Amino acid sequence: MSFRIRGLDPAPFAHLFGLSDPALAEHGAERHIATQPNALPDRITMCDAEPGEAMILLNHTYQPANSPYFGTHAIYVKEGAQEVYEAVDEIPPVMAHRLLSLRGFNDADKIEEGRVVPGSEATAAINKMFENPAIRYIHAHNAGHGCYAGLVERA
Repeated sequence: MSFRIRGLDPAPFAHLFGLSDPALAEHGAERHIATQPNALPDRITMCDAEPGEAMILLNHTYQPANSPYFGTHAIYVKEGAQEVYEAVDEIPPVMAHRLLSLRGFNDADKIEEGRVVPGSEATAAINKMFENPAIRYIHAHNAGHGCYAGLVERA
């Protein structure tokens, strides 16, 4: 069973790129400069920021569905990122080394199944979850902080 993971479209965040810190604060956002590798995960390129790179921390609606599972949470986006990650049957670098919470949703946007797995085991877990025909899509979250990590769809 093939699956697709795609980074977020940068367009909804572009108005934040280049703003001053006080202007970002007016939008409920903050600029963070990466000080170490593998610490700040970008949701557009699906890579971790390199030390010295600027990231914007903001609240993002990752589950806009009209259901009890509507959800928002903090995410990072790389300031100025334009290249959107997209791959089939591949776990992006930003997920591969983290503990993930996978949440399988049905057509009513309600959870059918959930699993917590190391990123290195995510491919097998995703394929197993998609064996259930009721699961339409999967949301991946970082299990530790709960941050939205990405959308997994059937390819």
